[in-house]
Amino acid sequence: MRYAELFCQSNFSFLTGASSPEQLVSTAASLGYQALALTDECSVAGVVRAHRQIKEQQLPLKLIVGAFFQYQSSLQLVLLCPDRTAYAELCRIITKARSRAVKGQYLLELWDLKSCRHCLALWLPCGETATDQHWGEWLQKHFGQRLYLAQQRLLKADDAQNQLYLQQLGHSFSLKCCAVGAVLMHDSAQLPLQHVLTAIRLGTTVAAAGLALEANAERSLRPIAKLKPLFSKALLEQSAAIADGCQFNLDSLQYEYPAELVPEGLSAMQYLKQLVAEGCLRRFKTGVPADIQQLITKELQLIEELHYAYFFLTIADIVRFAQNQQILYQGRGSAANSVVCYCLEITAVDPRQISVLFERFISRERAEPPDIDVDFEHERREEIIQYIYRKYGRQRAALAATVISYRLRSSVRDVGKALGFHPTQLEHFLQQINRRDPHQPWYQQLAAVGFDLQSAIAQQFIQLVNQIRGFPRHLSQHVGGFVISAGPLYELVPVENAAMAERTVIQWDKDDLETLGLLKVDILALGMLTALRKTLQLVATEHQRPLQLADISRMGDDPAVYQMIQHANTVGLFQIESRAQMSMLPRLKPACFYDLVIQIAIVRPGPIQGGMVHPFLRRRSGLEAVSYPSVALQEVLGRTMGVPIFQEQVIKLAMVAAGFSGGEADKLRRAMASWKKTGELTQFWPKLQQGMLARGYTEAYAKQIFQQICGFGEYGFPESHSASFALLAYASAWLKYYYPLEFFTCLLNSLPMGFYSASQLVQDATRQQLRILPVCIQHSGWDHQLEHLPVSQLPDASQTATTGRALRLGFRQIKGLNQQRCQHMVAMRPANGFANLAALSHSGMRKDDLALLASSGALQLLSGHRYQSRWQLQDSLTDLPLFADMALAAVAQTAPAYRSSKQLELLAEPQSVAPLPPQHKAGDLQLLTEDPAPSPDLDSAAFTLPAPAPIDDLIEDYARLGLSLHQHPMALLRQAGLPHKVKTAAQLNSLNDKTAVQVAGLVTARQSPGTAGGVTFVTLEDETGNVNLLVWRATAIAQKTPFLTARLLWVHGMLQREGEVIHVIAGQLQSLDHLLPELQSASRNFH
Repeated sequence: MRYAELFCQSNFSFLTGASSPEQLVSTAASLGYQALALTDECSVAGVVRAHRQIKEQQLPLKLIVGAFFQYQSSLQLVLLCPDRTAYAELCRIITKARSRAVKGQYLLELWDLKSCRHCLALWLPCGETATDQHWGEWLQKHFGQRLYLAQQRLLKADDAQNQLYLQQLGHSFSLKCCAVGAVLMHDSAQLPLQHVLTAIRLGTTVAAAGLALEANAERSLRPIAKLKPLFSKALLEQSAAIADGCQFNLDSLQYEYPAELVPEGLSAMQYLKQLVAEGCLRRFKTGVPADIQQLITKELQLIEELHYAYFFLTIADIVRFAQNQQILYQGRGSAANSVVCYCLEITAVDPRQISVLFERFISRERAEPPDIDVDFEHERREEIIQYIYRKYGRQRAALAATVISYRLRSSVRDVGKALGFHPTQLEHFLQQINRRDPHQPWYQQLAAVGFDLQSAIAQQFIQLVNQIRGFPRHLSQHVGGFVISAGPLYELVPVENAAMAERTVIQWDKDDLETLGLLKVDILALGMLTALRKTLQLVATEHQRPLQLADISRMGDDPAVYQMIQHANTVGLFQIESRAQMSMLPRLKPACFYDLVIQIAIVRPGPIQGGMVHPFLRRRSGLEAVSYPSVALQEVLGRTMGVPIFQEQVIKLAMVAAGFSGGEADKLRRAMASWKKTGELTQFWPKLQQGMLARGYTEAYAKQIFQQICGFGEYGFPESHSASFALLAYASAWLKYYYPLEFFTCLLNSLPMGFYSASQLVQDATRQQLRILPVCIQHSGWDHQLEHLPVSQLPDASQTATTGRALRLGFRQIKGLNQQRCQHMVAMRPANGFANLAALSHSGMRKDDLALLASSGALQLLSGHRYQSRWQLQDSLTDLPLFADMALAAVAQTAPAYRSSKQLELLAEPQSVAPLPPQHKAGDLQLLTEDPAPSPDLDSAAFTLPAPAPIDDLIEDYARLGLSLHQHPMALLRQAGLPHKVKTAAQLNSLNDKTAVQVAGLVTARQSPGTAGGVTFVTLEDETGNVNLLVWRATAIAQKTPFLTARLLWVHGMLQREGEVIHVIAGQLQSLDHLLPELQSASRNFH
């Protein structure tokens, strides 16, 4: 008996389907189904995944593309695609329906169905006679012989009655009937999950959902033997017959590149060759080297053979627009292996600086377009996106989708709500998950809040959370992957509205596009490009020295810059600012550009897991001889001392040492990229082993190479990618060294980006002897800016090269301040500043804006310290006597508790440390006056409030600005009596290896990379610098609360020293949060 399931919804019918497309097609094939139609609601988002699963697993199953629609509440219809024309029709219908509604919804119109001329339609009557009669007549009129009546048998009490009703209905309209399962699950065991999904979708609990829940598990894929007693043979055969008529296959989709970029009279290839020739003259001003010309010829031949000319012309046009608009950009990734890309000025890496491997970029055996990633300034990328929309129109251009899936926190929250857990209990769960040991199962942490993990409800909860994790929740837009077509894009894939205005998104993600070989242009955003462009502009303004990014590279390697890098003075620099990079820099000691390329690539999971790091460092430092198994491999590994560091080297190794073809090597690269998920690398071992043994290499060396290949399965950098990043890393280092004030100013103006917060950047700038000035109502702009100091304010002229200038913090640093009103205020500000608060209050700023300015200390020059400013501001805004009840209440709400200015209590050992003592409470403000009655003879300016204690200034600075230019919190704690045996970061430099030591500081980062073997790296900041902690897993588990939650941490440990690299191996951990309970500091945790 043949059977095809024609109505099946996956989990891409969000919060309805309870199985993935892959699960559905695999199960259908195992049950002997002839075909399966994936018919998600107004969507084809899951069909490529099903298609890929069938091809990769070679399943004996036909996939039919379709979609399910509901019109109002009375019509349900499944549309199926028998051919390519019908598929285009379906995509148009979905696009129109989605375009009429907000993101995530759709609105079907009858005209959409009237214009449907090629799709097959399965009608699911609602059971109300008059309604079904109406729709039966309407559907028969518009679909004719393409209309079928779908019958379900779901073992409900009214099945027999419904069967009779549908038979009569079909007979009355002379409709062919077919069997459908209305499938939502691949297996009946998914029913509890389907119930939870339904409750989440309806915003209720499973217990309260009632009849909205499926009554049983019959909406799963059922064995044909179970279907036979339920459906007549004719109904089952009709489903198979419909499937027979559906011949459309996703592989038949033909992508056409945009063609209008080519001037009349030229072919695409002729125009591309012309642009490459012109680019060669610009790139190689003294003549094109012979080897480079050979590479260009080889690349152009392959581009022509594979018909990729339009692809390159499209990218070249986009970057040319960026050049004309003076938007900084840089191509990276595998594209940097292409000399053609370099000549078209898509990439910036000179091919003479690296070992290019064009097969990494384009392979004759790879039936897909090359991947070109181009980074643009993150603040100006939208200009590029809108240019693409203007040039090609929204009918031909849209962003690729990204599938937003359930993660742990959202899974716990939504499943818990669906099961009826109390919100307070769920909040406790989420707090425990935030504090979890990343190396332990997530649910073990719930026992700490009294959750009985052995109870039935706990077991069900854990199972459901694990099931829903990874489920698609909705579609979002890709970070920058654009799909551009020659014809209407909506005939290739449905297009829908994105959440962001002026954006449209297709229903497929980047993996789907890659599977089908469709062009995707990656228009990405990079914050460092924004910072570099701003810095270059500021340098030109301040020093009359126009600079381009390329100028820095052309100057060659600067020993002074590399010396700064070797000492890990790299806060704020691109790619070499992380904790791991800083630890490696003094050991690898990069001294030239290619060293920097290696530096960026070596601190990655691939080289670490593959065991390449220590051999390379030993060879570089002369502790181990450099050797090569053969001359052929010396050519591959010579620049990295015989140790493979880059992906390209692994590919070349496979080709040179084991005889892999270019296509086979590329398959190896792909397997490395997905090995963590699939374990597919093991399939390459026999060929690698046989090929290497046949070429004279030893078994031991073959195993070593394979281990290194498996290491790259944990993520490694291609050389081309690392070289692209090294250009930006060096440019940022050069600017930091020669123009530190400009660099830090522009880095702060480009936040959020990078690894460090504004507070950490300001701390580092201060350690570089740069002068930082506070936010000021009379001097600041919205952005941070350079300020030339009066002679009276100049420091000792011998201090720094930036003497006479300072970095003035801008209003953007004040949390919650409205940018538009603030910029208007700055424009309105007189040349000599505001005369008083009354003048400021008439500048267009609202009361809440002014309150933020006062609390941040920005009104110092107008009204004194922040307490006085708040006090005077209330009087200025109310136009009432100073002590009016309203003003007094307002000050009481905004002023923090006053603290004593007397000497703070000394700190004892961690167990007996006392908090810094307050003197008054906000409610004690009545004490400030003997007479609470209004006093018109007094004005607020004449009434002086006590100045904030240093600790109060510090706490408000962090609360309002996220940083402080006053004393560092640790400096205050030392003044308060922190024992002298607690060393500063600077003092650690003078200590020997294996010295017992105590340190303390603000926690600014917690990192636990998978390659660290359970070690967590914690960074503490004090007034002199950063302390790097190593926290072993056992220590973290035993002292979980301070380890995961402390903002201020006191550590007893052992100093570990290797040259300039210093760590403290943590032993005892003690939170000092109670000393400064109001301090609002941020930490970058487990990113």
